[in-house]
Amino acid sequence: MTAQRAPEGAVAAPYDAVVLAGGGARRLGGADKPGVRVGGRALLDRVLGACADAGVTVVVAGPRPTVRPVVWAREEPVGAGPLAALDAGLRRTAAERVVVLSADLPFLGERTVRRLVAALGEGPVDGGAVDGAVLTDPGGRDQPLVAAYRSAALRREIDALADEHGGLTGLPLRRLTARLALTRVADPVASFDCDTWDDIAAARARIREHGHVLDEWISAVKDELGIDLDVDTGLLLDLARDAAHGVARPAAPLTTFLVGYAAAASGAGAGPEAVADAARKAAALAARWAEEAADGGAEPKPGGGSAQPDAGSATQPDAESATRPDAG
Repeated sequence: MTAQRAPEGAVAAPYDAVVLAGGGARRLGGADKPGVRVGGRALLDRVLGACADAGVTVVVAGPRPTVRPVVWAREEPVGAGPLAALDAGLRRTAAERVVVLSADLPFLGERTVRRLVAALGEGPVDGGAVDGAVLTDPGGRDQPLVAAYRSAALRREIDALADEHGGLTGLPLRRLTARLALTRVADPVASFDCDTWDDIAAARARIREHGHVLDEWISAVKDELGIDLDVDTGLLLDLARDAAHGVARPAAPLTTFLVGYAAAASGAGAGPEAVADAARKAAALAARWAEEAADGGAEPKPGGGSAQPDAGSATQPDAESATRPDAG
């Protein structure tokens, strides 16, 4: 079907999410793939972060601790395949749009999910309504488990397939997507999935690259601490630099900690504005501290300049010279 492009700055409509986190992970030797960590975070938790806007998030798998609350579902029978799993998850949703994701997407972000949802509102495909928007990989192949669909279209076609085949067990997803009118959204990074240990190694290496490591670390810390706060990291880094250079190196982490503590204690909701205000005050203090160090502690003279002893004035010997045998 004809491929359509989603606008870069599109705003997503309300949606629910279904994350498929089952499967045998045969290419990982049967490892618990959703629990494999990339950047200190489980793959499943990384995907849950990407669909944090969802009204309801259903994870089709056995229950486990997750970074945020979800609804658990299970296909019948267990191991019946992705189409049966999708059906089980879909039954727990109510929104008109549903995002369907696999649990092994380390680089999927909220922006891409919103683009997929927004793409459902684009023009018709081959003269009909758009049933779904799927991500494509670098080779242009559809990724039906990184997609947004109209719930009614999914239910309609899933029910038809179940009637035709006497159930959904063992049916591949392509049987479903072949019946849908799809639009495509290209994102070669977000479509990267982890099927092998080489894929896991590549993902772990990428997040440590210079252009990614700071954002990855901040996201991991926020998940670990259970906070959702977007702050001006440039402002905090500048503050840390000023404290380190103007005061002492250990002042950098201690100052940024105190700024966060002050923002939380301000009673202003501890939002980005509170952090920025506390950071500005601390930066001004660090600047005053640095100015004093540059002046060397000299007391200004009337008319400008620093007070210096007169050339002919007597000076007191220091303690060391006063006690030397040859002093005097």
